[in-house]
Amino acid sequence: MHYSLRQLQVFLATAHFENISRAAASLAMSQSAASSALAELEHQYDIQLFDRVGKRLQLNALGHALRPRAMALLQQAEALEQALQQHSESGQLKIGATLTIGNYLAVGLMARFMGENPQTKVELQVANTATIAARIHNFELDLGLIEGELHDSDLEVTPWRDDELVVFCAPGHPLAKKRKLSDQALLDATWILREAGSGTRQTFDRAMHGLLPQLNILLELQHTEAIKRAVEAELGIGCLSKVALVEAFKRGSLIRLAVPQRDFHRLFYFILHKQKYRSAGIARWLELCRNLG
Repeated sequence: MHYSLRQLQVFLATAHFENISRAAASLAMSQSAASSALAELEHQYDIQLFDRVGKRLQLNALGHALRPRAMALLQQAEALEQALQQHSESGQLKIGATLTIGNYLAVGLMARFMGENPQTKVELQVANTATIAARIHNFELDLGLIEGELHDSDLEVTPWRDDELVVFCAPGHPLAKKRKLSDQALLDATWILREAGSGTRQTFDRAMHGLLPQLNILLELQHTEAIKRAVEAELGIGCLSKVALVEAFKRGSLIRLAVPQRDFHRLFYFILHKQKYRSAGIARWLELCRNLG
């Protein structure tokens, strides 16, 4: 096949407008590019499709004969493109999420997305920030939702929503009666924390600047629920996202501790590879995330 769909588009637009400049504008092309495409089409087959009448280009007999066939071919191409787009939208979407987001936000987003797109298979992988970033970098995931800050020249990192870590303990813990914790109280406490490499731990370490080497860390665990259970058992105090503690605070099984002198605020982020094609599925997922209350 020696002709291109673009050449056929120029041919049909020129037949419609009878002017190469207006045809080019309708196709968002330069006049020279449109003229070259039309001239190349005619040259390839040693034909002439238009009669030049002043500045007008009028279809000749051959042009009239070929016009409906070219139009039918372009319509078939457009139908194929729509089918391909629909297929990609009903294909597969691979989402990576860090633990807090995966356990407390992403499942609800999945339910809404799959309700709108029942033919789409959504796969959710939950891991820490470093792992999710590595999988995005290797194109193993389409999109990541992370808690930790990230600097990678190959990845596009976009702020999503505000979050805050909260220090907490069991109702029977001695610190539960304190109105606020001093830095000395933080040093004296026994801690149960997320593991290094997690976004939660990254924020905690930053907030505890100046105290970190002296903290008494009893356990480092990969799962927020395990940390909550250990704190409920009065093995120590913890620090997790407020998103992960809403139900426990309502039940009264855990108590929030005030640490006003330390900044535990942070952001959640979207991450995508800069070379990743932004499909309709990815765009809709991002929209649902941004609209999440």
